Amino acid sequence: MKTAKTAKATKAKKTASGASAKAVTPAKAPAKKAAPAKNAAPAKKAAPAKKAAPAKKVESHTALVRRARRINRELADVYPYAHPELDFENPYQLILATVLSAQTTDLRVNQTTPALFAKYPTPEDLAAANPEEVEEILRPTGFFRAKTRSVIGLSKALVEDFGGEVPGRLEDLVKLPGVGRKTAFVVLGNAFGRPGITVDTHFQRLVRRWQWTDATEPDKIEAAVGELFPKSDWTMLSHHVIFHGRRICHARKPACGACPIAPLCPAYGEGETDPEKAKKLLKYEKGGFPGQRLNPPQSYLDAGGRPAPPLGATG
Repeated sequence: MKTAKTAKATKAKKTASGASAKAVTPAKAPAKKAAPAKNAAPAKKAAPAKKAAPAKKVESHTALVRRARRINRELADVYPYAHPELDFENPYQLILATVLSAQTTDLRVNQTTPALFAKYPTPEDLAAANPEEVEEILRPTGFFRAKTRSVIGLSKALVEDFGGEVPGRLEDLVKLPGVGRKTAFVVLGNAFGRPGITVDTHFQRLVRRWQWTDATEPDKIEAAVGELFPKSDWTMLSHHVIFHGRRICHARKPACGACPIAPLCPAYGEGETDPEKAKKLLKYEKGGFPGQRLNPPQSYLDAGGRPAPPLGATG
């Protein structure tokens, strides 16, 4: 018979043998990779990054001066007859007409002032006028009550402070009722032959389109443009720019395709670029229509310009 000690040894040997068998049992095979789904769309490639636009070339001050003066020369060739488009025979008539031109056209002023000048030929006459009678004459110009007060007040100031004469100095002119720097420079440049820049709505629009300045206030525009030109050019420069603004470089539909300075203009393309369509946008003598003055200079007539019709004319 086996002893108890022998039986325990035999049992221990069996246990060890079983554990060894479990240890050498091979591991299960790794699971197969899942097959790719049928018709799966291939991954999209990332779109290449867009190239940054080239930096805009900054125009040097010297280059700006050259371009600005070339534009003025080109316009002088196109409008050799450029002139103030208000009818006048003396400084008094010019200052009145310029004051009246606010918020209306030079044409409407020119159609209205013959009656005013005929009834009140001197500052003394207008200073003593019946306001209601003056209002009736000025009614076609708009804001006629305010304009009546301005021209009567202006005439009284001329009589009381300057002996009935229009002064020829900027500092005196701007003290007169209704007279600002723009009006003063119109009078100085065209009645006294003293250089001045007239910053009206046309002038402001064009010099900003041409990138002569980014200023928006008239006095700052005047100063910035004045630095680009000698003083001797200022008055005619104003006429050239204003003429161009009224005839070709309009506010809403500039006739880019008919513009003589298109290669020099940074804003080319804002308007109609087709030459034939652009020609239809031209105004005044360039389009076969009369200009602003009833009595324009002979040089304007010689160039094909036509006088404007008087107030109330038909056809």
